[in-house]
Amino acid sequence: MFGRFLDTFCNGLRFLLGFLVAALAIPVGMQVVARYTGIIPVYLWTEELATFLFVWVVMIGAMVAVWDGTHFDVRVIPDARNPLLKLTQNGFVLVMVGAFAVIFAWYGIEYAKFGYIQNSVMMRANMMITYISVPITGVVWMFFTGYRLYEAVAEYRASTQKV
Repeated sequence: MFGRFLDTFCNGLRFLLGFLVAALAIPVGMQVVARYTGIIPVYLWTEELATFLFVWVVMIGAMVAVWDGTHFDVRVIPDARNPLLKLTQNGFVLVMVGAFAVIFAWYGIEYAKFGYIQNSVMMRANMMITYISVPITGVVWMFFTGYRLYEAVAEYRASTQKV
């Protein structure tokens, strides 16, 4: 049940990611047209908006990658065939991702507070709009890695009961 909720949530993140990438094309396209054709004036706010959108694209992409198991996972030894060793391998990766998630969430709160007292130069937007992405990413990673660790343990238990 909770896994289905997280999967639906991740699908929503994928949709949001696609929307933000499409939205990112607008200010970047305006910058290119302005710089190389002179058809439209150079708007400086487009660079800030592109940066804000890019930060969110990266953070949401990292969330999706953690759910898919494609982020922070480099295999330096072959996958284990023994169920306990497989749990150990996958569990180690998930625990390390979870540790980084806690760090992102914990220190990201202070980072977001720091952004709250700042405004961007051109758009005069509050920087917390961008800075809040760090603790949000950490919290989402915690849920995703916690559930994936639960799945890994359940898979281990199922494989040991068959024997």
